[in-house]
Amino acid sequence: MSDKRKDVAAELRRVREEVRRRALLEGGASAPPAPQVRPPRPVAREELPPEPPAPEPPDATAVNEAWRAEPPAPGGRLVRLLERLLAPRLEAQRAFNARQVQLDNEVLRYLEERFAATHRHYDRILGLYGRHLGEADERHLILQEELVVHVHDLVKRIDLVMAETERGRLSLEAALEEVRASLRRLEGLVSPR
Repeated sequence: MSDKRKDVAAELRRVREEVRRRALLEGGASAPPAPQVRPPRPVAREELPPEPPAPEPPDATAVNEAWRAEPPAPGGRLVRLLERLLAPRLEAQRAFNARQVQLDNEVLRYLEERFAATHRHYDRILGLYGRHLGEADERHLILQEELVVHVHDLVKRIDLVMAETERGRLSLEAALEEVRASLRRLEGLVSPR
């Protein structure tokens, strides 16, 4: 055998003996049955901390009550005359104030609904992402179990190859010894004169 082959055979023997030493092979006889792939257990979910309370929406009550923006009118002829002259402008201002209050209320309602929709959207996205990560964890656990089974199978195969190699070497040595003995007998029969 060449030195390279001897080194490889010695290394394989060393590995086999190390595996046996670690009790992966019972007494060197045969490998224990490989562990079966277990279905993965669900990953424990962490408890989320309680959410802080949402900020209170602005209170529009004061604006809604005071939207007219005019003091009570004092009585008198001059006031009535001025009211008639300024009535179109005062009515326009009242209409504008009323529309502004309505707009403010609609903007507040819109913001509340938009924030709620945004939260629902991100809750849905985070739920999908969390489920995706859970499925990835499950696949990794399955692959891990399959890798363990594969390594045990490789150990069995290496042990079988080493045993067959050892058996083959011993049988070749025995056959070589028989040839040597036959050669000696033949040399003894045919001796030089």
